[in-house]
Amino acid sequence: MPHTHSRTFEELIAEAGAVSVDGWDFSWLDGRATEERPSWGYARSMADRMSRATAALDIQTGGGEVLASVPKLPPLTVATESWPPNVARATALLHPLGVAVVADPDEPPLPFADDAFDLVVSRHPVHAWWEEIARVLRPGGRYFSQEVGPASVFELVEYFLGPRPPEARAARDPERAGEAAGAAGLEVVDLRTASLRTEFRDIGAVVYFLRKVIWMVPGFTVERYRERLAALHRRIETEGPFVATTTRFLIEAVKPVRGH
Repeated sequence: MPHTHSRTFEELIAEAGAVSVDGWDFSWLDGRATEERPSWGYARSMADRMSRATAALDIQTGGGEVLASVPKLPPLTVATESWPPNVARATALLHPLGVAVVADPDEPPLPFADDAFDLVVSRHPVHAWWEEIARVLRPGGRYFSQEVGPASVFELVEYFLGPRPPEARAARDPERAGEAAGAAGLEVVDLRTASLRTEFRDIGAVVYFLRKVIWMVPGFTVERYRERLAALHRRIETEGPFVATTTRFLIEAVKPVRGH
């Protein structure tokens, strides 16, 4: 664990401001920030469903890291991704495993035929297009996803931006996701939520996180928020880690088999 207390505010923010934030790997934060994990173990549960599927789709695969961890992939496995640097990373990682990566703008329609897959998965989708998910699933097929929940890490967001309006707090509501899945003709078989303790142990961790997760504090730069960062640095030095709550939900839905 880096011993950060002996390092100055300027050193910490300079280091965190210069490091690359490409991809979706957060190992730079090891020892500097911690996030409790949901009890359901998404990657393990998803891999279990993959081992029984014949044709699977991973929507918004990112750099392909989670999909690449699956021990037994279906005979036909496809992943979509919209961000060009991640398309390149996912292709390099997944093509050797026999997974086709499709560059897709992440808006309807999905570039696949009706009833194409018996399993569709997605980890932290920006938006779930339920009508499209239902369309590409075979009758009896299932959708399995972990999403970012409502007001996630809002303690940190509101430290920089002030109180968020009620509609911002209500966004990404799991009950609404369940209703939208039902409206698209899917049957929700599992819906679980988790509130997880997250700690930022030095100001560099805060800067890195906000540079990487760009929608948390839109337009974040060290220069723009220098005074707030300096105040937060002093607070962490005197009171210990800044604590926030990460929220997640797990949703699983099945496409009914209509009459035989």
